[in-house]
Amino acid sequence: WAFYAFPSIAVTGLSADAFAEGLLTEEKVAVVPGSAFGACGEGYVRCCYAVAPKDIEEALERMARFVQRHRA
Repeated sequence: WAFYAFPSIAVTGLSADAFAEGLLTEEKVAVVPGSAFGACGEGYVRCCYAVAPKDIEEALERMARFVQRHRA
């Protein structure tokens, strides 16, 4: 089973592409830029929750650090 979330990244002021690239580079967490799903997806990223709960927790901690560093 796979579950997805589509959170807003507006607090960072980054584009969806910049957010996804930065998160991967800085924290080694992969997300899909919302813009890949059309213009309405800009300002969001898609997260897939198809891994073990402990891995999800680690990814969320890394994402929180990234957002704190890049909060607009």
